[in-house]
Amino acid sequence: MKRSSLRLRLLLGAAIAVFLALALAWGGISLLIHQHIETREAAQLRSVAERVVAGLTLDAAGKPMIDPAPSDAAFQAIAGGTYWQAIGPGGSAQSPSLWDQSLPEAAASGDDWTTATVPGPFGKQLTMVSRRIQPDRRARDVIVRVAADDSEMRDALREFDAELALSLAFLWVVLSLAAYFQVSLGLRPLDRLRRELDRLRRSPAARLSDNHPAEILPLTEAINAMAAARESDLARARRRAADLAHSLKTPLAVVAAQSRRARDEGATSAAEGIDRAVTAVGAALEAELARSRAAAARGSGGESNPSEVADGLISVIERTEKGEQIAFSADLASNLRLAVDSSDLAEMLGALIENASRHARRHVAVSGDLEDGAIVLRVEDDGPGMEDAAITRAMERGVRIDETGGGHGFGLAIVRDLAEATEGEFRLGRSKLGGLSAELRWQSD
Repeated sequence: MKRSSLRLRLLLGAAIAVFLALALAWGGISLLIHQHIETREAAQLRSVAERVVAGLTLDAAGKPMIDPAPSDAAFQAIAGGTYWQAIGPGGSAQSPSLWDQSLPEAAASGDDWTTATVPGPFGKQLTMVSRRIQPDRRARDVIVRVAADDSEMRDALREFDAELALSLAFLWVVLSLAAYFQVSLGLRPLDRLRRELDRLRRSPAARLSDNHPAEILPLTEAINAMAAARESDLARARRRAADLAHSLKTPLAVVAAQSRRARDEGATSAAEGIDRAVTAVGAALEAELARSRAAAARGSGGESNPSEVADGLISVIERTEKGEQIAFSADLASNLRLAVDSSDLAEMLGALIENASRHARRHVAVSGDLEDGAIVLRVEDDGPGMEDAAITRAMERGVRIDETGGGHGFGLAIVRDLAEATEGEFRLGRSKLGGLSAELRWQSD
């Protein structure tokens, strides 16, 4: 897809939006789960701490005594991962699991349990709850702390985060594919519009249908209005060109008559100059008329059978003075169908066959078949042909064939204009017969 593609923009926009939404969802879900697990962990520690407080007393020296002390196995094993400690004015009491260590100091409130994450003994990180208690009437403060190694909990939370991320990544892929199908379905009317525009480009008489979504209808109506205006302008331009060309034919005929009169009166040199000028102007007029027909061919549509058109043209040219001296051969597949109007194809093939017969010595061959997905028509002769340099220059874009030499004149230039107007290609080359090979090519639908 091109970088400027609307489909690509929509897909990228959807993929980025879904990714951001899922990333926020991942962060939110992870935060909620972390808070929930940590809250439950703190609640369990508070439950143990309340058991410690329930059995808490102070001896005469102010040393805390816990009876009964929590007897869980984790409190009995050294570095067992769960610890309690009570610190009073006369000493402290603690679980066997602390051995010779103590829990770190942390802020303790007298109103409620305080939860904190602290570095603990044996190189472990702990979740700890603590509170300041006054177990007797003598207002002696005792700080009670209960802590547990939270490494397993943290590892479990990290695994959960990773699995959640993988799940949401898979969901992102699924939603991106869904967005692709959604965008493709949404842009399908534009594909149909593109095909209709292509038909409109081929034929000014064509119009876009009104079977489009409501969002596209204003655009199609505007394009149809523009196409109608274009068709009208083309028709007027063709009429004006034709009228101008035909209006100039009469003055040219008068000038030609004056040339003959001058020649009769002995002004041969002047008459020849006038004849050359008349011939040049006449050729230019014919070329402009042909180009006007080429413009009309863009919207003519229709279909033709190249074999029938070639046979008809050969039968006519064979009756001309030059054609009677040439052997014509036609080898065109009878099942070929070309999306070019018969009159336009006859204009092109007629110019090529006439040009070939004018330069051929004895043989002109016309052939046509389907080659590599294209309909190819060739007209070849055994004449002198064109020099390679002239052929190369003639095929350069923007160069007029009639100005490249070889005496082939306006005919080939008109053929190229008509070929391009019908979305075909025109090529020149060396013929297997030794002369010029003229090739017309149209992509087959």
